[in-house]
Amino acid sequence: MAEEKSTASQRLTQIKDFLTMNKTATTIPWDPNSTKFPTRRELPKIPGAPDDAAWVWGNDDNIGRLNLLTPSRVAAAAKEIRTGEIVPVNLPLNVPNQPAFGRETFKHEIKVLVENLAYDDIYHLNTQSGTQWDGFRHFAHMATGNFYNGAKGSDIVGPSANDKCSIHHWAEHGIAGRAVLLDYCAYARSEGITYDPFEHHAITYAQLAACAKAQGIDIRPAAQGGDIHIGDILLIRSGWKEAYDSKTPEQRSAAALRPHELGSDGQRWTGVAQEEEILDWLHDSYFAVVGGDAPAFEAWPSQKPWHVHEYILALWGMPLGEMLDLEKLADKCRERGRWTFFFTSAPANVPGGVSSHVNGTAIF
Repeated sequence: MAEEKSTASQRLTQIKDFLTMNKTATTIPWDPNSTKFPTRRELPKIPGAPDDAAWVWGNDDNIGRLNLLTPSRVAAAAKEIRTGEIVPVNLPLNVPNQPAFGRETFKHEIKVLVENLAYDDIYHLNTQSGTQWDGFRHFAHMATGNFYNGAKGSDIVGPSANDKCSIHHWAEHGIAGRAVLLDYCAYARSEGITYDPFEHHAITYAQLAACAKAQGIDIRPAAQGGDIHIGDILLIRSGWKEAYDSKTPEQRSAAALRPHELGSDGQRWTGVAQEEEILDWLHDSYFAVVGGDAPAFEAWPSQKPWHVHEYILALWGMPLGEMLDLEKLADKCRERGRWTFFFTSAPANVPGGVSSHVNGTAIF
């Protein structure tokens, strides 16, 4: 008991020192090179911001947790490259054939410049149609209408539109670092847990912790004695692509065109659970980026009056990836007996853009 009190006291002292160093962390930007950050429960209140907001990298910040991808962390992550094997994680642009939530289908046109000699491509696409980054302009904190770092809808469209929290800021910074894959699909199968990724199935923190343990990983933050480093990139495989490949085109389209509303006939997908344990873990691990292979990352529809999207995107400024093709990546991790690797992504450099395809690659 005395040891527990001593540990708690040391932790409190560390947080006080951190906040003092950052002058209450509400006006002075945090140092992304720091090795100690507050937990979700220890976040300072930011004037004018919703509770749980971590708008801490400066009033003009547009990249959120990507600030954690510092040169020193990226250089350390490069040590994950050992064999040089490359595994892309991008679905073809025409997959799925009908995007979820009734979004527009991808259209590809060949433009003839000179018959038999020269051609161009013309793409018509919704950036949310396949392997995608949800940008900070995609999903607001519903109760207040705030996007990340206080951006508003008027910053995105209308006469006052500007580049605040535009996707091009990510492109200018870049995404590269150490990634960890949790193959929940394989774990669930080994434990006799059955589900259809095209239906609502909530993956809890306890299940992810058990999944990781089976892979030889402790998913607690390093500050708590675990294996997750500040600035890591989290990927979760639910088996959505495997299920997609097993269904007919008609079944795929019928699922994607289900009404976008709550109810038994609405959009339903597997993903992480809406629970406090998930929120604490995602925040306190200080992931730079999170993503998965499912259309919504979180279980859809939400079973709570809030969405995980609100926390990840609007409150914490954490890039959120969906519908990454993690099948070959899971196979390679299993083959190599390691679940961490170097990961890089090149978001679209579109000033004013909302989101982007991932253009992601894992390197072993």
